[in-house]
Amino acid sequence: MYTARNVLQELTTAHVEIPKRALFKSSEVCEIASVQPYVLRSWESEFPDLGVTKSTGGQRVYRREDVERVLRIKHLVFSDGLTLAGVRRRIDEEAPPVLDEADATQFKELLGRNAKERLTEVKRGLQAILAMLSTGPSEQPIQGAARVAPPSKRKNGGQPAKSPAKKSAKRRK
Repeated sequence: MYTARNVLQELTTAHVEIPKRALFKSSEVCEIASVQPYVLRSWESEFPDLGVTKSTGGQRVYRREDVERVLRIKHLVFSDGLTLAGVRRRIDEEAPPVLDEADATQFKELLGRNAKERLTEVKRGLQAILAMLSTGPSEQPIQGAARVAPPSKRKNGGQPAKSPAKKSAKRRK
């Protein structure tokens, strides 16, 4: 059963083929995104970094990433029902954090030259832990691991052993 919302969502989430070019005219972006030119211009005013550049003839020109961003804005507005302010917040939340120069330098020092080898070593360690966790209790124990009896097999019925100091203190009373 089709409802207006389902049809609208289907239209806005359908895979859109963007031609493999670096620059697009305003009319081409409107055609790709299936929006009217006034809608695109209003989005330009709300998102100043949308990448509008005027060509020598005075026409608006968009980069491929701008076209992708227009499609993302359209999806958030028409499918998710967000306002342009909500779209701006969502896009800001989805953007990767930007490091300033000092943070980037510290991050590079932290990683060091052999970061790939260290990450591979960590990955192997995590895979070993996963293998240990996925083995059943009846399988062979790992070398060097301490063996602890399950609570039901302890002599005192699963209760932890009481310290000797507490026993002697009770006897003195």
